[in-house]
This record gives sequence, structure tokens and C-alpha cells, in this order.
Amino acid sequence: MQLPTHVTIKEVGPRDGLQNEKTHLSTTDKVQLVNLLSHTGLNYIEVTSFVHPKWIPQLADAVEVLQAIKRQKNITYAALVPNMRGLERALQAEVDEVSVFMSASESHNQSNINKTIKDTFPIIEEVVTGAKVAHKNVRGYISTVIGCPYEGYIQPEKVLRVTEKLLEMGIDEISLGDTIGVGVPTQVESLLNELLKRYPVEHFAMHFHDTRGTALANILKSIEMGITKFDSALGGLGGCPYAKGASGNVATEDLLYLLDGMGIKTGVEMNKVLEAAFFIEKKLGKIVASKQMAIVRNERSAIQ
Repeated sequence: MQLPTHVTIKEVGPRDGLQNEKTHLSTTDKVQLVNLLSHTGLNYIEVTSFVHPKWIPQLADAVEVLQAIKRQKNITYAALVPNMRGLERALQAEVDEVSVFMSASESHNQSNINKTIKDTFPIIEEVVTGAKVAHKNVRGYISTVIGCPYEGYIQPEKVLRVTEKLLEMGIDEISLGDTIGVGVPTQVESLLNELLKRYPVEHFAMHFHDTRGTALANILKSIEMGITKFDSALGGLGGCPYAKGASGNVATEDLLYLLDGMGIKTGVEMNKVLEAAFFIEKKLGKIVASKQMAIVRNERSAIQ
């Protein structure tokens, strides 16, 4: 396998990780979490979501958090934006990059957005246009790119159709999400073969959940196929509120261990990521799913 010299880790824990947690963190704690992550060497942090608080009450303080964090140079502070009202609030909070979202599966799109795929496109296009007028990059999340909790396996052609529309709108990057964590490397290969026949690899990032323990295997397959951008969440936080049984994202520190061990540079410091992960574990009052955290926790217990 020809390995890349560098991989970009995109931290989504403060948004995708916290939005599904039963424990609601204070604004102060969210700000401190982002500030800790800002000193890890990450250059991309998805901070929050401007989806209506009725749907994601955990992130109702999006404006306050974005305005309070201590921004560092060379870090993109992004947020999820569902519509023009959300975009207005995000721009007010001086977001660096806008993320929009939809599903490759019709059923999941209905559950998640309460609209058909066809009816979702005009809303996203309006947000993309508004963001571009404000000179912001736009990232597009496509959920359920391998499997759907309602429809089962998703054919790569369905993902391609959504990708085509989003890239036509001028979206800068597509994050392909295995939302319920059912994917295996052969399915990842089939999906990327279909997309990379049409579009440059630079357009894509991968977003794996680790429900069945296959996230790192899928990341390795993606690297083999030329992908160099991956979403992850410290502590393996996350899930999907509309996909029963879906567990968290691949843990940032577990991904970092893999990449460091393979000699692939990320610019991210493991010790500082673990510091942030222990902070959020304490604030949530629960043991997080990360394997690296379990090892360090056991080592600390043995010393004590």
C-alpha cells in the first residue's frame, strides 16, 4: 500500500459528539472543550449546530459558544447549518465554514430532515448560495452512504446522485457518512470506486461510526484508495438520534494511534487529545468508548 505523508483529522466531537448526549453541558464547558481541542494541533473543529433547539436542545447555545471560544490561527471553526435562518445566526457568530446535511437514503432523510431528498436540495442550495456570498466554504454531509436503518444496504449509485447535485451547487467538500456503522471495507471500496470514477479524491472526506468495530478497517481501505481526510470525535462520542443502535464516531485518539503507528503525519498531539477526552468524560459523567482512553485509564489506575 502506498501511504500518504499526511492525513487531515477533522474533529466533530463538540457538535456530532455532544448532540446525542443525554447530559447537557454548560456553555462554559463547551467553550473549554473547544479551547482544549484548539491546542492539540487540529486544524479543523466542528464547534456546534444551528439546527433549531427544539430538535437539538443540547446545542441551543450555538451563538454563545462560537462567540466565546478563543480562536487560534490556522484552525477552521465550523458549524452545521440547516436553513437560511440558521445561516444568519451562524454568520452572526462569525463561523468560518458552513456544513449542510442530507441523506442518501430517502427514509432516513425523511426521519432526519422531515423532507424528501428532492425537496431538500433547494433548501441546501439556498444556504450554499448565501454562504458563498459571505465568502464561506461549504461542506456537505451525506448520511447513510452504506447502510440505512430503514432501507438496509444503500447502492453507491444513490450516493452518486446526491453527490452530483451537491457538487453542482458549489459545495467544496463532501463528507461521506456511514451513519449507523454497518460498513465493511469491500463496501467502502465499491462506494469510492463509483465516486472516484467521476470526481477527484480531494472532494471527499470519510465519516465512520464504530458501531460494529469496523471504522478503522474502513479508514485503512479509504487511505488505500487515496482519501486523506477523516472525521472523528474525541472519546468516540456521538451517534445518530434517528438511527436506533448507532454508536459513536471513530475516536480521534484511536484514529491518531493508527496514523501515528503507520508513520502518517497529522500534526495532532495524542497527549493533548487525551487531555480533552478526559475532560469531556468527567463532564459527561460516564466512561467513553475510546480504546486509547481505556488503556490510559488502566495505566493510571495501576500507578495509583
